[in-house]
Amino acid sequence: MNIDFEKGNGLVPVIIQDDRSQKVLMLGYMNREAFEKTQREKRVTFFSRSKNRLWTKGETSGNFMDVRSMEVDCDGDTLLIRVKPGGPVCHNGTDTCFGNTDAVGFTGVLEEKISERKQSPVKGSYTNSLFDSGINKIAQKVGEEAVELIIEAKDENRELFLNEAADLIYHFLILLRAKRVSLQDVEEVLRQRNEK
Repeated sequence: MNIDFEKGNGLVPVIIQDDRSQKVLMLGYMNREAFEKTQREKRVTFFSRSKNRLWTKGETSGNFMDVRSMEVDCDGDTLLIRVKPGGPVCHNGTDTCFGNTDAVGFTGVLEEKISERKQSPVKGSYTNSLFDSGINKIAQKVGEEAVELIIEAKDENRELFLNEAADLIYHFLILLRAKRVSLQDVEEVLRQRNEK
């Protein structure tokens, strides 16, 4: 990776993006030492201009950012790092420094929580009871939720419609996980169709 640290007087801006939701989380700066440490440890380390030292994101909060990929822009003077965040990124307690998590971003978060629940079951969890019931019951539940959404679509109660839409999406994500596919896999099919 050829990075031009000299262009910015030894620093390059670094855009941090959630690898799952694709949401931009924050902007920081790296010098060569911070970049090399990030590459070596696979955990984001910045050069803090206010502290005038290396600063590993999460060193105080525990909300580390694990590196999934790193890219340099066409001019070699900006980095894009896709991460798996270990918790809220912003010092204000939000997922991003650019506002609250939007619906698309939260769907990715929810999908990840569902996967975690599948990997590490919790007694009494509704999600785990669905997985335990088997694929036929999960598929039936998706069908029931779709019918309930259709019924609410015919009425004018926005709140009930939104609740049924949320139920359908949640159960659809359960079905995807039970079939060992992700929402990203579905998005890829849509992308391919769009190219035709």
